Amino acid sequence: MPATICEALERAAAMRPETEALVGNGERISFKRLYEKSFGVARALAAAGIERGDHVAICAGNSVEWAILFHGIVRVGAVCVPVNTRLTPDEIRMQLERADARLLITVESLLRIDFVAVLREVCPTVDTVLPSPELPRLTDVVVIGEEAPAACRTFADFLAAGERTELPPRPASDDVALIQFTSGSTSFPKAVLLTHANMTTDAYFLGKRMGVREGDRYLSARPFFHVAGSTLAVVLSAVHAVTLVTMYRFTGEEALKLIREEHCTLTSGNDTMYLMMLGSPDFQPLSYTLRGGWAAISPAIMRRTVEEFGAAQTVTGYGLSEASPNIMASDHGDPVEDRIGGWMRPHPGLDVRICDPATGAEVARGQKGEIRVRGWCVMKGYYRDEAATRETMTADGFLKTGDMGVMREDGRVAFVGRLKEIIRVGGENVAPADVEDVLIGHPKIRQAQVFALPDPRLIEVPGAYVVPREGETVTADEVLAWAKPRLAGFKLPKYLAVIDSFDIVGLTASSKVPKRLLITHAMRHFGLGEKETTS
Repeated sequence: MPATICEALERAAAMRPETEALVGNGERISFKRLYEKSFGVARALAAAGIERGDHVAICAGNSVEWAILFHGIVRVGAVCVPVNTRLTPDEIRMQLERADARLLITVESLLRIDFVAVLREVCPTVDTVLPSPELPRLTDVVVIGEEAPAACRTFADFLAAGERTELPPRPASDDVALIQFTSGSTSFPKAVLLTHANMTTDAYFLGKRMGVREGDRYLSARPFFHVAGSTLAVVLSAVHAVTLVTMYRFTGEEALKLIREEHCTLTSGNDTMYLMMLGSPDFQPLSYTLRGGWAAISPAIMRRTVEEFGAAQTVTGYGLSEASPNIMASDHGDPVEDRIGGWMRPHPGLDVRICDPATGAEVARGQKGEIRVRGWCVMKGYYRDEAATRETMTADGFLKTGDMGVMREDGRVAFVGRLKEIIRVGGENVAPADVEDVLIGHPKIRQAQVFALPDPRLIEVPGAYVVPREGETVTADEVLAWAKPRLAGFKLPKYLAVIDSFDIVGLTASSKVPKRLLITHAMRHFGLGEKETTS
C-alpha cells in the first residue's frame, strides 16, 4: 500500500505505463503520461514559489487536466483545494479566502459557463493587479486557455516558467494533501484537512472491498471537487493502477453509453445516479460489462442494480468528508443479501462504535445510535476552526459522524440515516431512508424522498414526494394505500405528492436531492407555510 499519493502514481506508472489512467470528455492519458505531465505542473508550481504546505486551488471539471493538476500539486508538497464549479462567485471567493489559497488554476470555460467572467466577479482586480483586497493571500492566478486577464497567466506560460526548475523532496505520508469543503447542505461549509495517508489508505481498502483487479475500467462521475471523486476515483485509480472513466456532467444516458463503449467493469454512485441509469430509455437489462463497484444506495435500488444491471458484486459503502471519506463497506465476496441489505464491515484498523448521541455511551448491538469512528481515516481537523474540530471530535479521538446506524452481533453495521434528518413523530424516531425504501418498492415508483414537516400535535410528521417510473401513472392515494400495511402508522407519510421529477429543486453537484430546498418547497406545496404562486 503506497504511503503517499505521489508514490501511488509513480508505482502505477512503473507497473503499467501504457495502461490508460483516465478517459473522459474525448481525452485519454496513460499512467506514464499522467506521471510526466504532473511533474511539469509540479515544476511550474515550484518556480512560482509554491512550497510544501501552501494551498493551491483548482477550478475545473472532471477531466484529464484535473488529474494532472492534482497530482502536480501534491507532488510539490502543496495542499490541493478543489473548488466546486457549481458555486456562485461569492461562494467561490469565500472558499478561496477561508482556505488561504495562494494560487488558483482555473479553466477558461466549462459547460457553457464563462469562468473568466466568474473570475472577474470572484477577484475584481484580475485585470490590473494581484492580490486583491478581497483575497489578500491569492497572489497568482493561472487560466487554462489561450488568453488570461492582465494580472494572470495562461497555463502555457505557467508551464514554460518551470521547465528548468528542480523538484523539492517528496511529501511525507502525514502531510496534508487536500482541503475538502463539506457540502454545507445543513450548515456553513467547513474546510476538512486530509493527509496523503488518509486518502491512499482509504482508496486501497475500498478497492480491495470492491475486488479491483488488473484490467478493470472504473466509471466514476462523482465530482472530483468532492472527496468521493478525489479519494475514491482519482486516488483509487492510481493506488490500484486501473483505468478511471469519467465525464463533466452525469446523465443516465451518457453513463450507459460510456459503460458500453469503454467496457467498464466497475462503477459508483448514489440513489439518484443509479436510478437515472436504470430509468433511462436507453437501459437494456443484463447487457453490460459491469461486474460491480461501490454504491451509497438503499436496499431496494441495490437489489435492482444486482438483478437488472447484472452488477452482482456491487458493494455498499458509507462515509463522510471528515473520514477520507469511506469508513466501511461490504465486500464483493459477501452473501448477496447482506450486500443488498447494506450490511458493512469497518475497514481494518478502524474502531467503529454505535453510541447514544446525547450521552456518548455505546448502545447495545441491534440498537440504533450515532456512528462514531476512530483511526487512520479521521481528518486532521477543520482548517482555521479549532472550535468546530473540538465539537466534532471526542476527548478519546472518536469522530462524531452525525449519522445513525445499527450494529449486528457479528460487528457489521448498516447506515440508518442522517441524525439531523431523523423525523421525530411524537415520541418515535423515523429514519427517512426506511420509508423511502418501502415507497421505492411500489411497482410504479422510481424514486422517493421523505422528510420532516411540522405538525401542531406531533411536532413533526413524514412528508414525501414520489416520482413514477417511465410510462406509469399513479396517484398519492394509491401509493399511501399500498404503503399503509407495510409501514408502522407513525412512519406513514401524512403528506405525499406525485411529481414528474426532482427538477423542482434541482440536484446537487453530486446528483443528490437537496432536502433542505425540498422541505421549503413542500411547506408551500402542502400549505404549511407561504402559499405557492402560479403564473
